[in-house]
Amino acid sequence: MKVEVILTEADITQEFNEAIEARDLPEKFFFWFPRSAAAWSALAQDVDLYGGLADTWLEIAGAGAAVLAQHFGARAPVISFGAGDGSRDRALMSAMKGAGCECLYFPVDASQSMLETACAGAEDEDIEAVGIKADISSPVHLVYAADAAESPRLLIMSGNTMGAFDPLAEIRYIAQCMKPGDRLIIDGEAYHEEKTLALRASPAARRFIWALLASVGIGEDDGEVRYDHKRDDRHGGLHLVTRYFRAGRDVSAAGAGQEISLERGERIGLNFQYACTEEAFRWLLCEHGGLTILREYRSPDGRFLTALCRK
Repeated sequence: MKVEVILTEADITQEFNEAIEARDLPEKFFFWFPRSAAAWSALAQDVDLYGGLADTWLEIAGAGAAVLAQHFGARAPVISFGAGDGSRDRALMSAMKGAGCECLYFPVDASQSMLETACAGAEDEDIEAVGIKADISSPVHLVYAADAAESPRLLIMSGNTMGAFDPLAEIRYIAQCMKPGDRLIIDGEAYHEEKTLALRASPAARRFIWALLASVGIGEDDGEVRYDHKRDDRHGGLHLVTRYFRAGRDVSAAGAGQEISLERGERIGLNFQYACTEEAFRWLLCEHGGLTILREYRSPDGRFLTALCRK
C-alpha cells in the first residue's frame, strides 16, 4: 500500500492543538481519531442518512459507467477528494472496469486510517491505488493532489464534502484544478426545512459527534451538543448548519499532548455543513464555479443532488 503525504502527522497535530485552544474543531479532525473514523464508517452505512446517496451511486455506476468508460478509453485516473472509506468510488470504478476501462485510484483524505481503508478496499478489487494524505480545504494541497495524474481525469467529491467547507471557495478551488477532458462528479445536500436539522439529531449522527468528543476526553455527562441554522446571505438558497458542544460542568479536554480546561457554559465549535436548494446547487457549479453540468442525479429520498460536470 502506497500513501503520499502532504499533510504530515506533525502538521495536523499542531493544527489540532491550535484548534482546540481556539475552541473550534473543523471538519478534518472528525476523521483523524481512529474512534471517530470508525463511527463515520458506521454512519455512512445508515440508510436514513445516506441510503439515498448510495442509491444514486448505484444509478451512476449502472447507467453512467459505460459513458465514462467511452470518454476515458482504456484507462482512467480517478482522484477522489475527501474519499473516506472509498466505498462509493469503488462501486463506480468496478462498473467502469466491467465496461472496459481500468482505473488508477488516488483517494485523498486527511485521515490515515480512512486512506488505508480506501486503498485496501480498492486493492481487494484489483484496482491499483495510491493514497494522498492532504487537507482538501487548502488550494495548494488540492492542486498537488490533482497533479498526481495527467488529464483526462475523473475527479470525485462526494458525501456533501463540498458542504463541509465554504462551498463558494471550495468549488472554485476544484474548478481551478480541472483541465479540458476532465470530468467531475460532485454532490450536495438538498435543504429541507424539517429534515435537514432533524436528521443531524438522529442517534447515528449523534454517535459520530460523541465519538470525536470522547476522543478528547469529553463524555455525554459533561454537556450537550446543540445545532443552529442560518442562511448564507451571499446567495439565496444556501443554508448553514452549525453545531457546538456546550459544557454542562467544568471539564478538561485532552488530545495530542495538550489539555484544555472548559468552564461550565463554555463552548467548542464543531464542524459545520451546508445544504442548499437545487437552484443554489446549480448556481454554485455553473455560474460561480464556471462548470457545465452534463447530467444531474437526484437521490430517491430527495436528500442529495449529484452532478456530472466538465469545465
